[in-house]
Amino acid sequence: MKTKDTTDSKLFIGIDVHKRSWKIHTATDLFDGVDLTIPPNAYALQKYVDKHFTGYQIYCCYESGCCGFSHHRFFKSFGWHSLVVNPADVHRPAKAQFQKTDKIDARLLCRELKDGRLQGIHVPDIEREQLRCLFRRRNDLIKELRKIKTQIKMQLLYLGVLIPKELDQPHWSHKFRNWLKELSFDYTTMDYCLQTRLAAFDFVDKQQRGVSVKLRAYCRKHYKKDYYLLRSVPGVGPIVACGILCELGDLRRFKNFKQLASYVGLIPSVHQSGDNLTTSGLTPRANRIMRSYLVEATWVALRFDPVMQAYYRSHQGKDVKRILVKVARKLLSRIHAIIRTETPYQIGVVS
Repeated sequence: MKTKDTTDSKLFIGIDVHKRSWKIHTATDLFDGVDLTIPPNAYALQKYVDKHFTGYQIYCCYESGCCGFSHHRFFKSFGWHSLVVNPADVHRPAKAQFQKTDKIDARLLCRELKDGRLQGIHVPDIEREQLRCLFRRRNDLIKELRKIKTQIKMQLLYLGVLIPKELDQPHWSHKFRNWLKELSFDYTTMDYCLQTRLAAFDFVDKQQRGVSVKLRAYCRKHYKKDYYLLRSVPGVGPIVACGILCELGDLRRFKNFKQLASYVGLIPSVHQSGDNLTTSGLTPRANRIMRSYLVEATWVALRFDPVMQAYYRSHQGKDVKRILVKVARKLLSRIHAIIRTETPYQIGVVS
């Protein structure tokens, strides 16, 4: 296949990425191209493009998912225009909703890219991405810790072992842990069963504490200014501040607060038809980790900030959960403001 070298020609590539192979569809600015299956690496695609499309401007895209952003960085290093898109942003006709294959997905991506209807998601730099991995590792450990605690209490309930009322608390004190370790049963089989569960609890708890310490120390050292600005906000503790820095990145990248609220997911789902307008709770498109952290931080902020308390009381009579979301949105707007103005938070200031 011979091609004519020209700097005006453009090549669009839609890529459906998977672990073992990639399905791609190509199209030039004039003609539709072909479907191909290639090995799952950026250099295989570069080799194909250099062989058949010398001198073309390359535009490529793939859906965000398990493969992360490493391929995007390779494409950028080749001098290509690359996008990583949210799968929900790719328009699918009715037929594609019932017939889904890798070939169809690649064609849809290529078509949308060529028509200019795709908008890429934010791609963090490598340092911020790996810091985010550490933060999410902490969340995984917290879930695992909660699971083990539930299993231990379930086992005691099953065997009819009553936990002293003063020790039966959500937070496991050292006194309660010592009480668990001193329990003995009629047979050694159950003793060993409980010992292994407690050993698993101690191991995960130690890892979680270590990750938390490392996370806080890193953010204090490398993002000192923003970290302490965030810590000035009532309700924003060390872990919430680290979460904002890891998951949301630099808040200055958002053009306005509405973009930030949309990214976090503190906006309503709206459906309007004629004169009928219906809101159905929060949008499902959100950064769920940070949305839950901000809602928890709101409870603490309500204890210390009279402005937040007044805002909460101004909506009394409505559903409590809805009011809390409104206060969380207000708290997020103030967090955004202190980062943009680089002014520490002052409790009780109305505006």
